[in-house]
Amino acid sequence: MAAATPAPTPPAPTPPGSLKRIVAASLIGTTIEWYDFFLYGSAAALVFNKLFFPGSDPLVGTLLSFLTYAVGFAARPLGALVFGHYGDRLGRKKLLVLSLLLMGGATFAIGLLPTHATIGTAAPVLLTVLRLVQGFALGGEWGGAVLLVSEHGDPRRRGFWASWPQTGAPAGQLLATGVLSALTALLSDSAFTSWGWRVPFLLSGLLVVVGLWIRLSVDESPVFKAALERTERRKAEQHAQDAAERLPLVAVLRHHWRDVLVAMGARMAENISYYVITAFILVYATTSTGLSKQTALNAVLVASAVHFAVIPAWGALSDRVGRRPVYLIGAVGVGAWMFPFFALIDTGSFAGLLLAVTVGLVLHGAMYAPQAAFFSEMFATRMRYSGASIGAQFSSVAAGAPAPLIATALLADHGGSTPIALYVIAAALITVVALACARETRDRDLADVTAGRDGAAGADSTVRADARAV
Repeated sequence: MAAATPAPTPPAPTPPGSLKRIVAASLIGTTIEWYDFFLYGSAAALVFNKLFFPGSDPLVGTLLSFLTYAVGFAARPLGALVFGHYGDRLGRKKLLVLSLLLMGGATFAIGLLPTHATIGTAAPVLLTVLRLVQGFALGGEWGGAVLLVSEHGDPRRRGFWASWPQTGAPAGQLLATGVLSALTALLSDSAFTSWGWRVPFLLSGLLVVVGLWIRLSVDESPVFKAALERTERRKAEQHAQDAAERLPLVAVLRHHWRDVLVAMGARMAENISYYVITAFILVYATTSTGLSKQTALNAVLVASAVHFAVIPAWGALSDRVGRRPVYLIGAVGVGAWMFPFFALIDTGSFAGLLLAVTVGLVLHGAMYAPQAAFFSEMFATRMRYSGASIGAQFSSVAAGAPAPLIATALLADHGGSTPIALYVIAAALITVVALACARETRDRDLADVTAGRDGAAGADSTVRADARAV
C-alpha cells in the first residue's frame, strides 16, 4: 500500500490589490465577449433579416435571423466540453485567452462579411459559421472567468467578488446597445442598413487587443495550482488508474451528475427571461406597439445600466443569506412579473417600456448574481471548469438559444403576449423545482477537493477521484 500523502499546504489568500486586478481582468474580458455575443442578437433583431434573408415576410425573416442567432447557443455546450476539459488540465488563464481570441476574431469577421445581395446564399452560410465560432468561444469563457475570481477570492465574500464577472453580461449588453443606439441616432435608416451596422462588429478588434493585454497580466488560480500539485503527487503514487476517469467530463458525470442537473434547471428561468427581455423585446416593441427601434434600444440601454449596478448587490446579499434564497427571489419574481411586463409595454409609451425592462432585469440579476459562486461551489477543484461549464452551457441549448425564436413564433401565431408570458412562467417553475433539489453551497471551501461531491465515499476516495480527473 502506498504511503499516505502529506496534506498539501493550503493556497495563500490573494492580496486585496491582486484580487481587484483579477476581478477587473475577468470583468473586462467577459464584457468584451458578451458585447460580441449580444451585438449579434441586436443586429439579428434589427437588420440581419433584411441583409441576409431578403424577400421573406418581415416576421419570417426575423425568425430566420433568430435561427442563426440560436445556432450560437448550440455550439456553447461543445465549447464547454472542450474548454472545460483543457481548463481543468492546463489551467483557467490559458483557455480564457484563447476564448477571447476566437470570439473577437469571429465578430470582426462578421463586420467584413458580404451580404446576400453580394454573394447570395453563401452570405447566410458564412454568417452561421461565424456564429458557431462565437458560441463555441462563449461556451468556454463563462466557466473560466468566474472560476478565476472564485478561486482567488475571499471565501466570506465570494458571492460578491464572483458576481463581478457576471456584470460583464449587462456591461456587454450596455456597450453593444449603446453603440447601436448611437449609430441609429446619427445615421439614416438606409445608411445604417448599408454600412453602419458593420461599425460595432469591427470595433471588436480593438476591444480584443485591450482585453488580451489585461488578461495576460493576471496569475493562474492558486486553488487550481494547489490541486495540480496534489494531483501530480497522487499520480506518482498510483500505478493503476481508470483511463476513463482521466477525462474531467467523465468524472463530472460520475460524481456530480446531480449538481449538473440542478445547474441546468437553475439556468432555465435565468436564460429564457434574459433573452425575452433584451432581444425579443426589440421585435415585440417595434412590431406590436409601433415604438421605434431607437426607443426600444434606449430602454434596453438604461435598463442594462441598472442591471449592471444591482448584480454586485445581489451577490453580496447571497454572502449573507445564501445562494439559493437570492436565486429563488429572482425566479419567482421573473415569473410573477411577466404579465405586468407585457401590459406595460402594450401602453406604447417609453416610460412603460423602460419600467417593464428595468424591473425584469433587476429580478433577473437576483438569479444571475449568485450563479457564479453557486455553480463554482458545486464542483470539486479538478472538475470545476468542466462541471460549471457543462451545467451552465448545456441548458442554454434548451433555454436561451430558442427563447427569441419561440417568442417570435408565438407572437406570429397568436398575435398577443399571453403565450409568451406563460412560456417564461413555465421556465420559472422549472428553476424553482431545481432550487428545491439543490444544496446550499455558501459555506463550502473551494480548496477542499471533497466539496460538493455526489455520494462521495470519504475524503481519501474523493482525493483519488480528483487526481484521476487529470
